[in-house]
Amino acid sequence: MSVLTVALDAMGGDYGPSETVPAAAQALSLLPNLNIFLVGNEEILLPLLQQYSLSSHPRLHLIHASQSVSMAERPVIALRNKTDSSMRIMLELVNSGRAQACVSSGNTGALMVMAMRVLTMLPHLKRPALCTSLPNLSGQHTVMLDLGCNVNCTPEMLWQFACLGDLVARHVHAISLPKIALLNVGEEVIKGSQLVQKTANLLNSDKRLNYIGFLEGDQLISGLADVIVCDGFTGNIALKTAEGIARFFYNQIKGSNETFSAKNKSNKAAEIQTSLSVMHPDHYNGASLLGLNGIVIKSHGRAERRALSNAILHAVAEIEQQLPRRISERFIAEHTYER
Repeated sequence: MSVLTVALDAMGGDYGPSETVPAAAQALSLLPNLNIFLVGNEEILLPLLQQYSLSSHPRLHLIHASQSVSMAERPVIALRNKTDSSMRIMLELVNSGRAQACVSSGNTGALMVMAMRVLTMLPHLKRPALCTSLPNLSGQHTVMLDLGCNVNCTPEMLWQFACLGDLVARHVHAISLPKIALLNVGEEVIKGSQLVQKTANLLNSDKRLNYIGFLEGDQLISGLADVIVCDGFTGNIALKTAEGIARFFYNQIKGSNETFSAKNKSNKAAEIQTSLSVMHPDHYNGASLLGLNGIVIKSHGRAERRALSNAILHAVAEIEQQLPRRISERFIAEHTYER
């Protein structure tokens, strides 16, 4: 069993160490071959490590960082002034090869610009894309990107994102011929902005991609497409709307179920709650920052320990699939980006 090493930004997110430390403990208990570099302010972290019996854990290694990046900090300022931050040191651990992947719940913009500076882009790729895998109604997963890194996109960028999504679907989810769709305001070929129309032409012309056309917002989890491509502005709003609805129904069913007495408790309500738990954002937490020379996983900013632990497990899956190497090989061998 090969050793897996993940660097974790202990100071990131809305809750910081109070959730990252127990998340690390949970992940270590699940994977006996996992090592974690916990990066953050040791004065804050040491009492928590003691609380969760991690002070002398042989597979957890504390690395001190004197700075942290706030959620409201401007990315360029963080890049310039936070060279000893937990986020920056985490990325440098991946760049040096000491860690195989990293996970942060911190500022998305700062994470992207720092990752581009420290790890750099893979050859021929223009920009990284934030990508997640949503559970769908067919019992499989739908890969969706971009989710917020790139508010303004070109057709060439969206075409690249489609290629990235195709690779994730093939190698992470074992889908032999992924169906790729563009998120649009309608399914008809005449609908959509110039960006969507030009991107559709590019995807249609690339015979290596199984492009099936447009998909509307109510079909995100239908299973009709294995990969859904959109710009970061559209993708972020669509994903967060879906997550909000999932949380609403999950909490409504949970609340209704808890009102029943033990004798009259609704089995059906419990079944529905269990089914909806798969759609809860905590269950699939962890979005990949694709296109970099290294594995970077962005967790929800408000993620708690269970969700953070799932993000660490997501990082492990990408390590095992050697995703950056596969992306590099595919793009160098098969694609020319000077269009």
